Amino acid sequence: MAQFKKRFAGGLLGSMRRSRGVQRGMLITGLTLTGFFMLLALVAPLIAPYGYAQLQDASGYFGAQEPPSAKHLLGTTVGGMDVLSRVIWGSQTALMVIVIAVAMSIFAGVILGLLSGYFGGWVDRVLVVVADAVYAFPSLLLAISLSIVISGGRSGLFTGILATAASITVVFIPQYFRVVRAETLRVKGEAFVESARVIGASHWRIMVRHVFRNATRTLPLILTLNASEAILTLAGLGFLGFGIDPTMGAEWGYDLNRSVADVSAGIWWTSVFPGVSIVLVVLGITLVGESLNDLADPRLRARSSAVLDAEEVAA
Repeated sequence: MAQFKKRFAGGLLGSMRRSRGVQRGMLITGLTLTGFFMLLALVAPLIAPYGYAQLQDASGYFGAQEPPSAKHLLGTTVGGMDVLSRVIWGSQTALMVIVIAVAMSIFAGVILGLLSGYFGGWVDRVLVVVADAVYAFPSLLLAISLSIVISGGRSGLFTGILATAASITVVFIPQYFRVVRAETLRVKGEAFVESARVIGASHWRIMVRHVFRNATRTLPLILTLNASEAILTLAGLGFLGFGIDPTMGAEWGYDLNRSVADVSAGIWWTSVFPGVSIVLVVLGITLVGESLNDLADPRLRARSSAVLDAEEVAA
């Protein structure tokens, strides 16, 4: 995992150097939005004016559906909670779900993909059939079903995060499995792998030292795209009422669900800010993922290099 993080960070820095024009603007915008979201989640306990479920302070109860004011910069919800605090604390919940879900997905997907692609046989056939079956199942419906099985549909903060992350993990594992398996099938036929077999290297050493490094090069691209999908799945679960108990943690999807009736009454602040938060986070992560995907395309890299050479000649 440490090697993967180092490769991911190096890939971002390398992509920044290779990007040009609009592509660089997209990447910088995405990194800015994503970085702000991560920073907000990390410092949430320090900057949130109130707790995620706080209903009163020393002066008394806040009041329901109060418009933005000096006391409540983004107003209050129908349940009498501060909207700004819910938005800030919600970023922390979202980040924890993303980290846990993506980490578990990568761990399981990479191991299964390596074993399936390297050994083949009946193991490969069984894993491919299971992965295709899971991948063909509607992701949100699968997440809802697993959330009900794991936590009864709603639970406390950490148990809810684990249940939601586990639900998302099952959806993502087939994606990592298929990519790693395909790369493993390609890499295991290379000359350097055959040379390792000839000199008597064990299967474990070949998979870890030779196959793993070359079969996981595209994972950072999938990671960024899956992170944005995890946000949407989490919001979908919360909106449908299968997420985290509101008294145990803040979650943007649940807040949107509670604000549906407010929209027709002209109370816009209870829905706009959680919705904008989801849009900006998904937009930022998606821009990073799409930029990395474009930069990984050999045709686009060649075109970018040709443009750069032309600029240098003109200078």
